[in-house]
Amino acid sequence: MKPNHPLTFLLRVLVLMVWIAAAADGTARAADRSFIGPFNTVTTVSTTVPSNGDVNPYGVARVPLSKGSLVEGRFLISNFNNGGNFQGTGTTIVQIAPNGTFSLFAQIDASKVSCPGGIGLTTALVALRSGFVVVGSLPTSDQGTVLSGAGCLIVLDSNGNVVETFSGHNLNGPWDMTAVDGGFLVALFVTNVLNGTADAGGSVVNRGTVARLLLAIPGDRPPLLLNSTIVASGLPERTDPSALVIGPTGVAFDDETGILYVADSLDNRIAAIPNALFRFRSAGTGSTVSEGGALNDPLGLVLAPDHHILSANGDDGNIVETNPRTGKQVAVKLVDNTGGPPPGAGALFGLIAASDGVYFVDDASNTFDLLH
Repeated sequence: MKPNHPLTFLLRVLVLMVWIAAAADGTARAADRSFIGPFNTVTTVSTTVPSNGDVNPYGVARVPLSKGSLVEGRFLISNFNNGGNFQGTGTTIVQIAPNGTFSLFAQIDASKVSCPGGIGLTTALVALRSGFVVVGSLPTSDQGTVLSGAGCLIVLDSNGNVVETFSGHNLNGPWDMTAVDGGFLVALFVTNVLNGTADAGGSVVNRGTVARLLLAIPGDRPPLLLNSTIVASGLPERTDPSALVIGPTGVAFDDETGILYVADSLDNRIAAIPNALFRFRSAGTGSTVSEGGALNDPLGLVLAPDHHILSANGDDGNIVETNPRTGKQVAVKLVDNTGGPPPGAGALFGLIAASDGVYFVDDASNTFDLLH
């Protein structure tokens, strides 16, 4: 893409806005020390089960600003399963305060949303400064046993009402997501896990992607999709009898380096995609930040305040902290040893780093917990 291309200009404006917001936030970075090292206690904040019985909490997002029914500092959590515990059929997003105050933010009526295959809310969940919330859907049929469509991204207003749906545009099984939020300009980075996965019948296919969607937000009107670009590709993915599908999952953007970090779940590694905001070609599978060691099916991914990478293992209940500058895994914390086998398997997914610890969903107990 040429330097004077209008999309390049918009992306540079977005970067400037994010840098200004980061400078205003004034979050201090620690020296090269472990963020989670001092934390040894896990406390349950709240159940994640709403009145309709949805279970299997997946995505977590923190509300940046109060608007409508959204309260700044509270957390949104998406449920992947319905009350019958069928995967890819959950329709609810709940809002939970750090003190445990619980409310239903949204219950999406699948019959009123144009989403290929239906509704099954995934880990792909972001809350924007504009008050809009975006959530991914990877739906199933036949009681959660058959992948039924490519899914979509669903946009809700600050009161939980669906106002827009994005499908196509490189979206195929949106599994996780992060946002670079500049207010009226937003870049979404979305991992996709259905590119040839179902047809492979459980075999690994190297077709997982990360798509970057550039949105314009014209005031209180629904976001407009300006552009969609594949920034990473060739990542391994496959169907799984217990997890439904495994592939590239968590994504975290470092606004200091412009690197997008990706949880490459099947290869047990953290990948780095350089120049993620400005590239208009795929970086393939990226470079490897860290591989093996304590990583064991990394799923959820987030940056700590010191810009270390925190990843939630899907196969053993550990949160792993990695220094991206050295690739060293500097800390491991067991936060759930139930469920499985093995102990802790299937318990973890989305997580959020905060000044008081690490908030995370626990799929085994359907709770929202805090490591502190």
